[in-house]
Amino acid sequence: MSNTTPLDTPQIAMVASAFGAQAVRQRGHARWVDTAANAGAAGFEIRRELFTHEAEASFEALHALGVAVAARGMWAVYSTPVELYRDDGTLNSTALALAFAEADVLGARWVKLQLGGFAGNAYAAMIARLGAGRQARLVVENGQRERGGTIAQFVALFAALEREGEANALGMTFDIGNWAWAGQAPLEAADALAAHVEYVHCKSSEGEGERRFPVAPACDDAAFQAVLHKLPRRAPRGIEFPLDEAAPEADARRAVAWLASV
Repeated sequence: MSNTTPLDTPQIAMVASAFGAQAVRQRGHARWVDTAANAGAAGFEIRRELFTHEAEASFEALHALGVAVAARGMWAVYSTPVELYRDDGTLNSTALALAFAEADVLGARWVKLQLGGFAGNAYAAMIARLGAGRQARLVVENGQRERGGTIAQFVALFAALEREGEANALGMTFDIGNWAWAGQAPLEAADALAAHVEYVHCKSSEGEGERRFPVAPACDDAAFQAVLHKLPRRAPRGIEFPLDEAAPEADARRAVAWLASV
């Protein structure tokens, strides 16, 4: 059965890492597909860094995983930790081409990369050329480091894309929790970047510096909700906060229902 929602209700995706990185590495992504679907998720995000063996990234394995996700009526997101721009600011075109190829074999709706060392030149024409004819749409995420995680870098990126004549070459994954790692204000980021946001990662954080860690937002967290309400409601919301490992099925159902209602 397809997981559908009313038009005014945001779609919710389950990010595999919400089930625990170790659990996914040990049991594989496919183990959690049914759990996500049974919780009412519309999408499922595969995390390449959680593959235990490189064979899991083979085209055959990715295709099988994509078939399993689609069979449960969900769309897929393919997340890879590689960076779009190298340390010297040049486009990481080889990694981008591979990410597109893997995402298309998976049948993903989006392929997500980190920003990396963007330095002013977006290489927009090359991105558009590499993305031409691909099923997966490129979305770049704000990371947990200052490099690739500041509001100013993303503002500059989208300005460069427009200046270079390819304003629609990519979109943004807006990770609400990650801004805290980079010392940025999420609400300020939402004000500046909402027009480019196509997918939202939902989590909060606790702690400071290297001891900061992701947590589930409190149901009455007004600051978290204020950020969500600044972002496009059409942008699916991914549950990236950790679920209760003792009762993942029940907690996943609760999380999907809550996040769709905010």
